Amino acid sequence: MSAPVLMVLGTASSVGKSTLVTALCRIASRRGLRVAPFKAQNMSNNAAVTMAGEEIARSVAVQAAAAGVAPTAAMNPILIKPEGERRSQIVVEGRPWRTLDALDYWQRKELLWEVVTRNLAALRASYDLVVAEGAGSPVELNLKPRDIVNTRVALHAGARTLLVGDIDAGGIFAQLLGTLMLLEPEERALLRGLVVNRFRGDRALFDDGIAILERRSGLPVLGVVPWLDAIGLPEEDAVALERPTATTHGSTVIAVLRLPAIANFDDLDPLAAEPGVALRWVTRPEELRGAMALVLPGTKHTLAARRWLRERGFDGAIRAFPGAVVGLCGGYQLLGRRISDPEGVEGAGGDEPGLDLLPVATIFGPEKRTVRVAGVARAPWAPDEPLLGYEIHMGQTSLDAGAPALATITRRGAAPCSEPDGCLSADGRVWGCYIHGIFSAEGFRRAWLATLGWRPGAPTTPRDPFERLADHVEAALDPDALAALLAR
Repeated sequence: MSAPVLMVLGTASSVGKSTLVTALCRIASRRGLRVAPFKAQNMSNNAAVTMAGEEIARSVAVQAAAAGVAPTAAMNPILIKPEGERRSQIVVEGRPWRTLDALDYWQRKELLWEVVTRNLAALRASYDLVVAEGAGSPVELNLKPRDIVNTRVALHAGARTLLVGDIDAGGIFAQLLGTLMLLEPEERALLRGLVVNRFRGDRALFDDGIAILERRSGLPVLGVVPWLDAIGLPEEDAVALERPTATTHGSTVIAVLRLPAIANFDDLDPLAAEPGVALRWVTRPEELRGAMALVLPGTKHTLAARRWLRERGFDGAIRAFPGAVVGLCGGYQLLGRRISDPEGVEGAGGDEPGLDLLPVATIFGPEKRTVRVAGVARAPWAPDEPLLGYEIHMGQTSLDAGAPALATITRRGAAPCSEPDGCLSADGRVWGCYIHGIFSAEGFRRAWLATLGWRPGAPTTPRDPFERLADHVEAALDPDALAALLAR
């Protein structure tokens, strides 16, 4: 017997669908259900790697962690990784498939429907419940004929469906009622109710709003979820960087370049979570003033990022920057002497001089490395500190003879090995590597921060963010309705 599917649709992108799915996965898991997340298609450069070396959206890997299960490519069979305004790499079942412009992909989406249904069926055969997530709005009428992620999935699965709106963004009535108006009758018939997300203030003041929504929609409002600060989970994509947020205050300021096609920027989350550390996302050289360190994060298009740095006047500013300079993945490639793409892996290809801060050079080829890694640091401030993370990159980087490596990798995936990763300058001020998640290693992270003058405050025992989120959402939802949604 196939497991039921609980589908979370949203009125738009970034209304909290991913967070709600994460909460529902943890709620279901702690009620004794073996639950799996599912997102048929995701567009994000924030990616993760499964134990099998498959590449999936980071948000789906987080949802699997909330569910207490290992992530697999079946949970996110199609991942779109933008490389520019119109061009993206399409990852299918965890492996690169093709690089296409938007129109070419749109015309091929029907070919991928079988991939979606096959993987959803596999999950339904292996779990007690599947919590599926839509993408963007389900009523983009010009795109809907080739929809493979929203209502088509819900209809195929006969899913128990929720519609979520973000009241903090404003226009909650237009969001929810407008979306309902544009759904087809058979799609509306799947809806179990509405969820109002990110509510601030006195809940009682919205009682009349609930009555209006229920009267006009004919559906129950199953919950009003209050705003939750500092959830402690990675953002799904770079849209989050465009939203105004409260400035993080701290005496240790770390500037982070907001590169084009930025990727895996959640690598910096462990730094932002440290007391006294402030991340400053920068797009202009003058914004580097006063920072103790500069981080160049990952990017899906290294050559484009290299040109962006030069056009923005960052070359001289980065070379003259007096503090620590760190490059992660694509950022590591940028710190080297040369970046070459003779086969046009990144669009038109080309050859660019790097920032020449590390004695390394990168050549792009068609092979993509997606693998989990473990190792130990060789940096002078953190000798032999254990490291754990994953690699996702196309280019291969070679070090000059005698150049010091940042770390020794002792395991890639399931295969034991011993080989260098990354590089650091002779004085240790500049370093880079391919290890996504390197700052999750507390010993390494805090030892590096100490070189910037940072000092840890009183130790705290942070609460499990999945438990905190699940408690928050569970308290906001109607208990009878929630039980019905999670029933086997």
